[in-house]
Amino acid sequence: MTDYPPAPRRFEPSRRPPSHERWLVSYADFITLLFAFFATMYAISSVDAMKLTKVAHALQVAFDDSPRGRSIASGSGLMPGRGSRLVAGIQTGLDVRTIVTRELDEEIKAHRLDVAADRRGVVLSIPEAGLFAQGSEELSPAALPLVARVAAIVARLPNTVRVEGHTDDLPIRTARFRSNWDLSTARASSVIDVLIDRGIEPRRLAAAGYAEFRPRVPNTSPATRAQNRRVDVVILNDITTMAEEAETGRIP
Repeated sequence: MTDYPPAPRRFEPSRRPPSHERWLVSYADFITLLFAFFATMYAISSVDAMKLTKVAHALQVAFDDSPRGRSIASGSGLMPGRGSRLVAGIQTGLDVRTIVTRELDEEIKAHRLDVAADRRGVVLSIPEAGLFAQGSEELSPAALPLVARVAAIVARLPNTVRVEGHTDDLPIRTARFRSNWDLSTARASSVIDVLIDRGIEPRRLAAAGYAEFRPRVPNTSPATRAQNRRVDVVILNDITTMAEEAETGRIP
């Protein structure tokens, strides 16, 4: 009689009693998410208005892939500020740079002004030669139509506008101006006066003089110095406006 090896034993998993604590996994996940939520809420509650504005803007841009969102992301979008008035013919979200370029196309082609966009908004840069005699803050008669054209565009937008005066690095000391600070600020104020005369609300405007300390190009020749002598009309975007108001304490 042949002896056969014993048949292999079938593996039978051990039978353990069912666990009644699986709910702990979901509970732990829930507690983790809840902790993250309250940590975020605490972080938001402890920042100032300027930081909160930046967070809101970043979230808006992140979830908005439309032309409006891309326009805002580039720093040139038109966003309604607090108390701003939407004007018929220009809708919220349109690219301000496109509007300005279209309306001032003739002046741009004639090199009477330049248009650019940066993180502050849209910058209309007018060279000194198109506005003032050298060393003077008085607008020339030929400059008034140009500034009036700029005022007409600004009047149709709800944005805050800052007029910035710039000089070259050559020192000035006259009976009228003790330094380039005085000259650059006086030039900005002269343009502000025309904007107000054209019906723009003074509360929307601000004047700043930067002397020679924010040049467009290095002051290495008469040609480059001429580029730096200018007045910039900056159409501020909503983010810049809110940030500056927060820094000055105007936002509670």
